[in-house]
Amino acid sequence: VEDLVHLAALLLLYFEDCTVSVFLFSVLETPWCSPIKVKHGYANCRTPQGEYYKNVLGTRCDIRCQKGYELHGPQQLICQSSKRWSGKVLCKQKRCPTLSMPTNGGFKCLDGAYFGSRCEYYCSPGYQLKGDRIVTCMDNKVWSGRPASCVDTEPPRIQCPSVKEKTAEPNKLTARVFWDTPEGRDTADGILTDVILKGLPPGSHFPEGDHKIQYTVYDRAENKGTCKFLVKVRVRRCAKLNAPDNGYIKCSGDGNNYGATCEFSCIGGYELQGSPARVCQYNLGWSGVEPTCAPMNINVNVRTAAALLDQFYEKRRLLIISTPTAANFFYRMQLGMLQPAQCGLDLRHVTVIELVGVFPAQIGRIGVKLLPPSLALQLRLLLRIPHYNFNIVVMDKHGMDKERYPFPATPAELFALIDNFPLRKEEMKLQAEIGQSCP
Repeated sequence: VEDLVHLAALLLLYFEDCTVSVFLFSVLETPWCSPIKVKHGYANCRTPQGEYYKNVLGTRCDIRCQKGYELHGPQQLICQSSKRWSGKVLCKQKRCPTLSMPTNGGFKCLDGAYFGSRCEYYCSPGYQLKGDRIVTCMDNKVWSGRPASCVDTEPPRIQCPSVKEKTAEPNKLTARVFWDTPEGRDTADGILTDVILKGLPPGSHFPEGDHKIQYTVYDRAENKGTCKFLVKVRVRRCAKLNAPDNGYIKCSGDGNNYGATCEFSCIGGYELQGSPARVCQYNLGWSGVEPTCAPMNINVNVRTAAALLDQFYEKRRLLIISTPTAANFFYRMQLGMLQPAQCGLDLRHVTVIELVGVFPAQIGRIGVKLLPPSLALQLRLLLRIPHYNFNIVVMDKHGMDKERYPFPATPAELFALIDNFPLRKEEMKLQAEIGQSCP
């Protein structure tokens, strides 16, 4: 094209023919190529001599695209002698990469992935969006904002039962309590781990008091759901009973729970008056009458030896000392050994009966009470005790003849013997509980 321009100029210098001059200038000033139209863009054109038309021979056009579009083809076009531009150009809309579909969610776009398109992310129920909810395809073909994801942040739901209250049955200090194990529900994918229990399981025997039960469940995202409730166990109780003065008390269960039984007994030398056993009833009152331990009153004016012994049945053990005379050496020696051992005798519920002399000059004695001579004689005859020799007879609470000594027995021997009698083991346990002992 430039060669043509120079050629035309030379021709004007050497030829002054008007016809040639008009021809050449008409060629240079006449539109030669078709006008450039760039859709979604524009052309900035420069003619060789600043001609009016921007598509004359030799015109150069720089091609630009609008924002959001990119050029496909050469950046500059030249109008050629063939009346064609030197190339083809196209402004195509810019496109961002296809968005990734978030797990457990999706997105909706106004105009696909093209420039200026707005896309909005959403999540399935139970999931929350992490990142930017709305992104826009920018001019640099990159999406604005941070990549979005759907995460499970909502804890699973679990419903515990209401407070469970139960009263213990008679003679029991616990109550068996049942409930249905709660089930968890996940708001996202519905998949849960096992329910974890903290506390006793349903169907257990719960002691008196308040017991906290807690259930915990996790979903796959390790979100935790928890619920709690109380198990309340009550024991109906009567007022606490005490042992009577000079006596013992032994109770079942916890001592004052509904259905508990308390049994009473007295120490040696005392007998029980009132109810030997009392039961805690539903109305929280005790059955029977309050017991007391009164000093044992021995009636020595009975007619027979059997009637005398019946007064000691199941109450006292007997140590019967028989001697032909009060001056008997064994007799005096025996009394000397027993005198400092009186506490041990009382601790073992032992009553000493002395039979002194021979018929008709014989007497009997229980402490400070004297037995009539006839009653003393009957006692020797009933128990077959020799009249003319020193003798000791040991009897248990059931009136059984347990041991006989023809000579004095030390307190240690007697106590060792008696401590192996029936009922004595239980007595020793009760005495230990209340701290009753001899110095």
